Amino acid sequence: METTRTLLKKLSRRNEPYIFLVLLALCLLIEFRSGQFFSSNNLVDIASALIVPGLFAIGTFLVIISGGIDVSFPALASLSVYATTKYLLDINYEGGVWVAILMALAIGALLGAFNGLFIGYFKLPALIVTLGSSSVFKGIMQGALNSRQLTIIPSGMRDWGTSALFTARNPVSGLTSRMPVTFIAFVIVLLFVFFLLKYTMFGRGIYAIGGSEVSAHRAGFNVVRTKVVMYIMVGMIASLAGVIRVCMMQQAHPTNMLGMEMNIIAGVVLGGTAITGGRGTLLGCMLGTLLIVIVENSMILLGIPTSYKSVFTGALIIIGTGVSAYQVMHMNRIRSKRVKSKEVA
Repeated sequence: METTRTLLKKLSRRNEPYIFLVLLALCLLIEFRSGQFFSSNNLVDIASALIVPGLFAIGTFLVIISGGIDVSFPALASLSVYATTKYLLDINYEGGVWVAILMALAIGALLGAFNGLFIGYFKLPALIVTLGSSSVFKGIMQGALNSRQLTIIPSGMRDWGTSALFTARNPVSGLTSRMPVTFIAFVIVLLFVFFLLKYTMFGRGIYAIGGSEVSAHRAGFNVVRTKVVMYIMVGMIASLAGVIRVCMMQQAHPTNMLGMEMNIIAGVVLGGTAITGGRGTLLGCMLGTLLIVIVENSMILLGIPTSYKSVFTGALIIIGTGVSAYQVMHMNRIRSKRVKSKEVA
C-alpha cells in the first residue's frame, strides 16, 4: 500500500499526464472542428512533420537535463548538411545516401566537440558558448562556403527523401500522404537515447551533472568527459536532422532551419523537463514537441488564419512553460519547508 502511494506521488509530480490531457483535448477540438484530424493521411502528415523537430528536441533534451542550454543546433545542422551537399555536388557524387549521412555526422561531431571543449574543459556557460558558436557556424557557411540555395541535391539524397514506408489515403477527400523512410531514423535515435539514459552510467551521469556538478564529481562521474561526449552526440543528432530536412525538401537552403531553437526548447520544457537541469523524461519531451507540431500544422483544420500561427504558438509556449516553472517553484517550497521542519525538530 505504501509503495502504491509513493508511486502515485511521483507520477503526480511529472508533467506527462497533464501534457497528454492537453494533447488529447486539442486533438478532439480539431476533430470536432474539421472532422479530419484522425484521418489516416493527417496522422501521417503529423508524424512526418515531427521527424526533424523530434530529432532536434532529443539533442536539446540531453543538453537541458545536463544543466545547459544549446541555441546553436540549427546553425550546426545547417553548416554540416550544406557543406556535405555542396561537396558531393562538386565531385558529381551519384552514390547512395550513406556517404552523405556519414559526412554530415562527422562534421556534426567536430562542431559538437567545439561546443563541448569550451563548455566542458573551460567551464564556460553553455548559453554563451552556443550563442557564440551559432554565429561562428553561420559565418563559416555564409563566408567561407559562400552559401546560396542549392535547388539540386545528389541523387542518393533525393531518392532517400522521396522513399516511403507506405501511403495513406483519405477516403473522404481523396488526399494521400506518404510516411517517409526517414521516420525510421528518428525512431532509431529515439530508442538509442532512451536506452542510453535509462540503462547506462553515461545517461545517469548526464542527469547527475544537471542536478549538481559537484555532487556528480564526488559520486565518481567524469564531468568533463561526459559533457564533451554529450555535445558530440548532440552535434551528430542535429546533423542527421539536417540531412533528413534537406532530403525531404529536395533542396538545401542555408537559412531554412535557423530560428527553430526557441520552439524546440519550449517544446522540451513544455514536456516537463526542468530548465535548471537534472529532471525530465524523454516521453515528456516528445509529448511537448508533438504539441508544438500539432499546433503549427493544424491551423487550417481549426479554421484559424495562418498569420496568427506565431500568436497561438507563443501563447502556448508561455502558458506551458509557466506551468512548468510554477511546478518547480512549488517543489522547491515543499523542500524548504521539510528542511525547516527538520531543523526545528
